[in-house]
Amino acid sequence: MTTSPRLAPFEGLRRQLAKLRHLAQPFFLPLDQASGVQFIWLLVSLLFCVGGIVLLLLTGLMQLLNQLQPVITEKYFGGVLGTLSTIWGGWWGWVFGALFLIGAASFLAMRQQLRNRRWLHWLLLAVIVLMLLAVNGINAGISFIARDLTNALVAKQQDGFYRILIIYASCFVVALPIRVSQIFFTLKLGIIWRDWLSRSLIADYMSNRAYYVLNPNDEQATDIDNPDQRITDDTRAFTAQSLQFTLGIFDALLTFSLNILILWSISTTLTFSLFAYAAFATTVLVVAGRKLVKINFDQLRYEADFRYGLVHVRDNAESIAFYAGEKPEQEESQRRLGSVVRNFNLLIIWRVVIDVMRRSIGYASNFFPYLVLAAPYFAGEIDYGSFIQANFAFGMVESSLFFVVNQIEELAQFTAGISRLEGFQSKVEQVSLLAPTSGLARISERDSIVVDHADLVPPGGSQPIIRDLTLSVGESDKLLVVGPSGCGKTSLLRMVSGLWSPEQGSVERPPTGDLLFIPQKPYMLLGSLREQLCYPTDEGRFSDDQLRAVLEQVCLPQLVSRYPDLDVKQDWPRILSLGEQQRLAFGRLLLNAPRFVVLDEATSALDVKTEQHLYELLLDRDLAFISVGHRPTLVSFHDTVLELIGNGDWRMIPTASYDVTRS
Repeated sequence: MTTSPRLAPFEGLRRQLAKLRHLAQPFFLPLDQASGVQFIWLLVSLLFCVGGIVLLLLTGLMQLLNQLQPVITEKYFGGVLGTLSTIWGGWWGWVFGALFLIGAASFLAMRQQLRNRRWLHWLLLAVIVLMLLAVNGINAGISFIARDLTNALVAKQQDGFYRILIIYASCFVVALPIRVSQIFFTLKLGIIWRDWLSRSLIADYMSNRAYYVLNPNDEQATDIDNPDQRITDDTRAFTAQSLQFTLGIFDALLTFSLNILILWSISTTLTFSLFAYAAFATTVLVVAGRKLVKINFDQLRYEADFRYGLVHVRDNAESIAFYAGEKPEQEESQRRLGSVVRNFNLLIIWRVVIDVMRRSIGYASNFFPYLVLAAPYFAGEIDYGSFIQANFAFGMVESSLFFVVNQIEELAQFTAGISRLEGFQSKVEQVSLLAPTSGLARISERDSIVVDHADLVPPGGSQPIIRDLTLSVGESDKLLVVGPSGCGKTSLLRMVSGLWSPEQGSVERPPTGDLLFIPQKPYMLLGSLREQLCYPTDEGRFSDDQLRAVLEQVCLPQLVSRYPDLDVKQDWPRILSLGEQQRLAFGRLLLNAPRFVVLDEATSALDVKTEQHLYELLLDRDLAFISVGHRPTLVSFHDTVLELIGNGDWRMIPTASYDVTRS
């Protein structure tokens, strides 16, 4: 079923709103316990509650001020008192009271969904909206004060002018701490949201090996590029911009509500002209701004690719130096930079086009109050103070109606960021929630590794590299895997360890913790020497003496003397040679004490004597292990040899019958 061209923009908007809800709602309401409509209704209910509270506070403040200074209150705040009297004396009071009760009842009905500190998020948002409403109320009051101030100036009423000026200044003194507090609470809510969303994404990213399945380093094999940028930069931008636009919309609504009546009371013609002009300008700029969304999306991707390329150079600096590979690395970095610059040049063109349109609309709107109000002013229908007040109210209402127009570039960036972040979130959630199927490696409580008639096809491939493999490695068994380069030795270990799944057949292995994989180049985490040695076990289980003893056992006494403080942090992949890293990995093995070990050329950088010593440590502990290696000296430490011949063929033979000269 295809979407009608006329409905395509609305369908795109619907999809974008669905993505926004998927990202934003869980921070405030659980996705599985509340619909999007309920989420929006609760936001509206928040306005009802805050509006009711402000109305009650304002009424109490005016009553108190009227009792303490009745003359000043009547002279300068008579309009406010009259408005409040009209509200509470008529049906408006019942309306506002009912809306407040409806809002409070909505939150009460959703109290179960506000657990896990979500109530705190709503409370902070309510405080921010309360401050926005207070500032907008002060701005509305300032329009009346500015009117009286202007009339006093025109009439040359010196005493009245200075009294009104003092009240005018007092409004700014009151508004300043409110505005500063609003900024503080907005930033606070933003960092709480970012922390919550980042932790959620990281948890999903680390679940069910999503970080491995997505394989972000293979740029051609995945649409999820640069997950590091999506978790860091995109999350930071999304939370900050979401609050900015949400509060901006609230602010626009409040500004509109408090100033539209003022503008309407002075000139209905000016009001209708503003509505028509705002509708036309918004439509034109929204249509023109759609192109910015895709360009901004591409810019984020190209910037992330460029940064990743430079990080790649840093992480492989020594290898590049050995190869003298500066020229190709420079060319690749410049190629990525070229993509950034070309796309940004396109972005410049569209930004200029949008900015010209936006500024033209802004400049044109400056003439409206003069064109519409000049005639009634010259006819004596309004005084100069009312003219100034109408101009002020026009500007406030215009800013609220033109909110989308004024934020068109930021909205384009925000929309692009939503697509990237929500795409990443959906993908990691999908992978993290995948359940094992018949073709995947199954965790078994059996004390053995069992491969049953397995065909192994690498991800993205079509031809099996191993066919109909059947083997069993029980406790104390030692299996050596040999064969020519590229025949699938490492791929077999990935299948045994559960990283890859067989196309046909099944794989059973011991539970996580009972099986440890040691690659040719061990993983060096960001941490201390203690954490390096204990990984992935909790380092608190071992004393310093135990750790130093293990370093001695794996022939790393120099580390003990070089780093007596085991909590020292260094750039370990750069400082330690590959041979030292491999010996450190054996130290991890001894501390983790698994029952099964998988070694992928784990001693390739070691001399034969050290290799023999490390394998004897495994034999002394009677561990079961599977090794991949090319050295003939490895054969004596194993009881069975699995020879991968190539083209998917293999054979299993006892080491006593294996001809070492074939390896």
